[in-house]
Amino acid sequence: MIPDDTEQKVLQWAMKRGLFENSTAWDQATKLIEEQTELLTAIHRDQRGVVIDSIGDMMVVLTMIAHFYDVDLQHCYNYAYLQIKDRTGKMVDGVFVKDDE
Repeated sequence: MIPDDTEQKVLQWAMKRGLFENSTAWDQATKLIEEQTELLTAIHRDQRGVVIDSIGDMMVVLTMIAHFYDVDLQHCYNYAYLQIKDRTGKMVDGVFVKDDE
């Protein structure tokens, strides 16, 4: 859950910089891959501070993508939870694999 008005502050920051007029959801998805790569590297190197920064950066980019689709992060998070809440499966090599439905 996004605790406070940070999401709105991020959107205001982006609007002041013309992000929505000069970017697209595709551009932001590409940026998300860049941030994901930084996160993977930080995890591999066990750099806790960089992991925190990378997750935050990814949340900022996800906020931009959500805005392009006229939804907010809480809506997306809730939607995802409703998809997984009753899901069954098992752990395989450290990853949850859902049962076939």
